[in-house]
Amino acid sequence: MKFNLFKSKTNKQTVAFYNIENLFDIYKDELTRDLDFNPTSEKRWTIKRYNNKLRKIGYAVSNIGRKETNTHPAIIGLAEIENEAVIKDLLASKHLKEYPYSYVHYDSKDERGIDVALLYDRKKFSVLHSEIFEFSFHTEGYIDHTRDILWVKGLFLNEEINFIVNHWPSRRSGNNETEHKRKAAAAYVEMIISKIKVDKPDAKIIIMGDFNDDPSSKSVRQLVNNQGLFNPMETLISIDRGTTVHNFEWNLFDQIIITHNFFERKAKSLRYVKADIYDADFLKQFDGKYKGTPYRTYVGKHYKGGYSDHFPVYMILNKK
Repeated sequence: MKFNLFKSKTNKQTVAFYNIENLFDIYKDELTRDLDFNPTSEKRWTIKRYNNKLRKIGYAVSNIGRKETNTHPAIIGLAEIENEAVIKDLLASKHLKEYPYSYVHYDSKDERGIDVALLYDRKKFSVLHSEIFEFSFHTEGYIDHTRDILWVKGLFLNEEINFIVNHWPSRRSGNNETEHKRKAAAAYVEMIISKIKVDKPDAKIIIMGDFNDDPSSKSVRQLVNNQGLFNPMETLISIDRGTTVHNFEWNLFDQIIITHNFFERKAKSLRYVKADIYDADFLKQFDGKYKGTPYRTYVGKHYKGGYSDHFPVYMILNKK
């Protein structure tokens, strides 16, 4: 197989995260609540619509960070994927099939059947260890399962890096009513970080995900402050910019957070350069009252044919 790899600018590499809004296949799964996503449902989730989604998400993924690196991203965390099959279909789609991507994924017990995953360029990253941490709540006599937290340790350009991929509990029942769940998720990530540091106190760690909270929220602040982390997303949110919109107000739920050793000036070490929101014009609604917001696949039951209800975020690292 021949890969069409572009010459990168120095050794700059892109690490990205993207909530791709319900990437479901068209088949009914008896174990999950995916009834909206099949051809006979009210949403009419057909093979044509599925393939259109794959093509568009693939195009978006392939271009994250390209302006800075002149190539595809090396690492991409994903949220809202249904299963391993949709990852394989995504990687075989038009705009990704030429790149040497592989992935780490585990099925979670989330009732909607959506998981997180990590895509990686296997010419730049090799997996040493991967593990999931089941995250659930006991509520009024039943177990409320949510998305697992994924830990992947590997060699990124021959340097050991840890990735923790998250999709924290939503605000669907109200921000204040659900805040305790996201604070619990933050505490769980702290436990994972402690586990990593038992074997390597100076471990390099990248925490990414859809936190369903902003950089200023208590849960994210708790994680950053307790663990002495750096959150480059704090300066990116504004009144007219973020990664997702609710009631015409921007949020920056999608974030990438790092340990401070990404600023160390060591030879042949990956160093932090910048972080940003990938909100290219093609990812935006181009007209109407929602102009400039994410161009979604669906709004409620109405098919729009867009990408996602979130913009990706990314970070540029450089190895000198």
